[in-house]
Amino acid sequence: MLTDRARETLYAWVATDSLRKHCEAVAACMVHFARQAGADADLWGAVGLLHDMDYERYPGMPDDTPEVHAISHALIAGEPVPETLPGHPFYGVKHLRETGWSPEVLRAILSHADFSGIAPESPLERTLYAVDELSGFVTAVALVRPDKSVQSVEVSSVKKKLKDKAFAAKVSRAGIHHGAEVIGMPLDALIAEVIAALRAEAPRLGLAGTL
Repeated sequence: MLTDRARETLYAWVATDSLRKHCEAVAACMVHFARQAGADADLWGAVGLLHDMDYERYPGMPDDTPEVHAISHALIAGEPVPETLPGHPFYGVKHLRETGWSPEVLRAILSHADFSGIAPESPLERTLYAVDELSGFVTAVALVRPDKSVQSVEVSSVKKKLKDKAFAAKVSRAGIHHGAEVIGMPLDALIAEVIAALRAEAPRLGLAGTL
């Protein structure tokens, strides 16, 4: 199982519970969408688990430059890259390349970073881009509710929080809206699917509530 291998890698690279849970939440969304599309849920889930594997160690993110784009393309093509890389997600992708993960996985992870020069094109890539920020935001909405449960989160409550710029301020609202465009879904429908995906895995994600 690719997801088992991916989870082992994730937990070796990431110590913080919050980042582990974020990657697990993205993976849950990826599996949900893969099943709907009749795609490889094991592969999609693995990509979700691995997409931020190096963020704890290398949180810096570079500017969008031709040099950065060249590194992305070299990583995918199996060509040499500099010893010192720009930051996230390049170190993770380099490790994955060295440990035998496919170019499809490498490209998908690079495509979720706007500065990488790799635009999300395949259904796998578009889905990762769409659910990354949004799954984190829905999680945040669930955790501030009185019951701390995603089961009581509705589309309307997520949209209300999106308008509150002080709430989860680091989450890019523009990125969430662009994600809906990238995957080709109305924002309300995308939010509903992410809520459903997180509800299905709520106990494992720590979103089952306290009441």
